[in-house]
Amino acid sequence: MYIGVDVGGTKTLVAVLDDRGVIQEKTLFPTPETYAQFLKELEKCRQAFKTKDYQAGAVGITGRIDRKHGRRHAVGKLAWENIPVQADAERILDCPIVIENDAKLAGLSEAMLLKDDYSRVLYVTVSTGIGFALVVDGIIDISIGDRGGTTIMIAHQDKRAAWESVVSGRAIVKRFGKKAAEITDTETWQTIARDLSKGMLELIAVTEPEVIVIGGGVGTYFDRFHKSLEAELDKHKLPSIKMPVLRQAQRPEEAVVYGCYDLAKQIFGNG
Repeated sequence: MYIGVDVGGTKTLVAVLDDRGVIQEKTLFPTPETYAQFLKELEKCRQAFKTKDYQAGAVGITGRIDRKHGRRHAVGKLAWENIPVQADAERILDCPIVIENDAKLAGLSEAMLLKDDYSRVLYVTVSTGIGFALVVDGIIDISIGDRGGTTIMIAHQDKRAAWESVVSGRAIVKRFGKKAAEITDTETWQTIARDLSKGMLELIAVTEPEVIVIGGGVGTYFDRFHKSLEAELDKHKLPSIKMPVLRQAQRPEEAVVYGCYDLAKQIFGNG
């Protein structure tokens, strides 16, 4: 058995997966404001699960990851600075643990579903913020940073702005006064697609993916914007760069815990 922990800014999902990567048990709780309270909630989860012995596991969390020391540095809403996530999770869950950025784990999960068709997969999650990951032949490329859409600058209203500040879920509400779920008019989605394309073009030039998988809360409405996004990307097609295929995430709600399983099995398992 493996255990995956998806620590989000508002909620935490903990799941037990069998050796084939099938979820056997799971629980969800609001992510506490303090790290100490989070550790107490994680302990409660382990006690509540029928399965308490795990071969290995992983923790996916927002922010910059110190992979050498198993620590996480604060970025965004979750203001836990320099916390020893790996050591604490190993103590509570009593198994080897690897810590990784949540977007990278979600990207790994989605890439594994496409491994028979594509070797270079770019995953972009558009939710409260924007995160992304490049997975090559089933391996996360950690050279692509953990800070996501805050590091990509795009043209917006005659100036340069962080991609995340223009077209993340939070930015969409600020700009249009509606959540993505509430937007139904074609014109607004065309605007969103145009601004999504600006950051994606930067990523395509650097990562040269064969496919882009779009996840997150905004990605749930892929059918409302994907044709407009394809059209925007095609406008900038160059002979030297092949435009990737666009796909919607297949398991958007649980992608991170599936990625926890995939990474833990790669590192600690037998496959």
